[in-house]
Amino acid sequence: MEIENIEISYLTIEAFRELRPFMVDSYKHISDEMWSEEKIEKLIKLFPEGQVAILVNGEVAGCALSIIVDYRKYDGRHTYNIITDNENFGTHTSNGDMLYGIEVFIQKTYRGLRLGRRL
Repeated sequence: MEIENIEISYLTIEAFRELRPFMVDSYKHISDEMWSEEKIEKLIKLFPEGQVAILVNGEVAGCALSIIVDYRKYDGRHTYNIITDNENFGTHTSNGDMLYGIEVFIQKTYRGLRLGRRL
């Protein structure tokens, strides 16, 4: 695969819609739907700067999702569900002291190209 251009941008709902079929395929072994459009819209509204997309040659190749939390409220043994408020993101606070990565996803076609580390 020849890469001519890599672009990082904030994730939009349109970019998520492009990426979603690849996520569904990758997570087909998981019984629960991994990311609904409603959850992505909530994250984008809550913390747009923390939702990032990577495009390769104009195609959405992946994304990273995150929130900011006040880490003093959690010990080092927290669970994903606790720190994300069961993916309701009520734990996000702009006054927090830690960027918490919720997800990094790269579609299969682009894996192995070290794109995730750019997010």
